[in-house]
This record gives sequence, C-alpha cells and structure tokens, in this order.
Amino acid sequence: MTNYTVSEVAKMAGISVRTLHHYHEISLLRPAYVGENSYRYYGREELLRLQQILVHRELGIPLGEIGAILDVPGFDRLTALKSQRERIAQEVARSAEMLRTIDRTIAELEGDRAMKDAELYSGIVDPKKQAEYEAWLEKKYGPEIGKHIETSRRKMENLSPAERDAMMSELKDIEQQFAKALRDGVPPEAQSLDPLIERHRAWVASSWGRDCPPTAYSGLADNYEHPDFVARYEAIEEGFSRYLCAAMRSWAKRQS
Repeated sequence: MTNYTVSEVAKMAGISVRTLHHYHEISLLRPAYVGENSYRYYGREELLRLQQILVHRELGIPLGEIGAILDVPGFDRLTALKSQRERIAQEVARSAEMLRTIDRTIAELEGDRAMKDAELYSGIVDPKKQAEYEAWLEKKYGPEIGKHIETSRRKMENLSPAERDAMMSELKDIEQQFAKALRDGVPPEAQSLDPLIERHRAWVASSWGRDCPPTAYSGLADNYEHPDFVARYEAIEEGFSRYLCAAMRSWAKRQS
C-alpha cells in the first residue's frame, strides 16, 4: 500500500500543506504514522477520510462539526457518499439552470433572442436556502426584520445587469483585500483596515437600500456566523470568516 507525505497529499487534494498541518493539530485528520525523519505519512484510509472532510467542507459544514460527524460510532462512509451525491446532484442541476439563464441573457444582450423578465433569475437563487435563511433571521430578530429583507430584495431587483455586475465586482475586490490582509498577518483590530471596512460598510448599505450605522454593522457580523456565510468565506481563505467578523466588530466598537 502506498503512503504519501504531506506535500504529496496536499498536491493531490489541491489544498495547502498548512491546511493538512491544521487538520492534524485539531485531530481532524491524523497521519497514518510519523516517520523517524519527522515526516507525516498518509495511507489509503487517511485519503478517504480527507475526501470526506473536503466534501463536508464544500457542503458548508464547519470543521468542528465535521470531526463529530466522522467520528460517530458506526459512521457509514458509503451511505454518507450516496447522500452527498444526491445533494450535489441537486446543486449541479441548479447550476446548470443558472448557466442556461446566463447564456440566454448573453444571447439577448447580443441581439440574438429576446427574454422574458421572469427568466432573468431562473436558477440563480435557491428558493429553499433563501427561505431557510430568512426564517433564521426572523427567529433571531423577530418578524419586523421582514420589511428590511423586502427592501433589500427590491433594491437588488431594480438594478440593471451592469449595475449588479459592478456591485458584485466591488464586493469581490473588497473580500480579496481582506483575504490579503489576513495572509499578511494584519490583525483584524488594526486601524489600517478602516478604509477597507468603510468600503465594505458602504457596499452593505447599498445592498440594503438604507443606511448601515455601526450598531447594525456589528450586528451583521453576527449574521455572518450563519453556516452558509461561514462556508462561503472559508472558501475564500481559511480563517476568513472569523477574521472578517472580528474586523467588523472592532471597527464598530471604536465608533462608540
């Protein structure tokens, strides 16, 4: 049976050596053994466990919960894979519909065909996940949050495709700048992040269609701890979710 070093596994799986070291440190993925040269070595069983870790991570499960899932007595890897396949197949179908919507929109903008207004959003928003998130917000803040959700929804719906693209491009750039600061070791409490925080807060206010004062901005950091946001941010950079929330709260605290 072939055994692999950390660097070999990292290259094979498309992740960093640092990530594998982190998984070992938190006992999520231990190597099969550590050689006399202090190298970590991974066998087939560890590779299969890593696959499960990465699949669960892509499905938005926090690392702390992944370990608990995989270590449950009687965990059935085959049953888990079949369930994951079904869930991913649903996502693939939605992504395919989203791709068709984008292609139809491109065709219309190039003058090749016309499109009904209602077709512009086919497959883009997962109604089930959106409903779940809105229900979570109402449970957290009460039914009055509904009017703010509706205001934000109308704001986004009234944007032109070009305006929406520009808005998402701005958000992507902001998030990439935050990720770079994280990689560079800039503390989330650093005041040097203030200009970036202001850009992010302005983006949030624009997407809400209303002002975003420091108290609301700090409260938004609480919402970013929702599993869907955590999964999205961790895909950008490991540790990004905690970093962004800490930066937002630190900035808001300095405003009081």
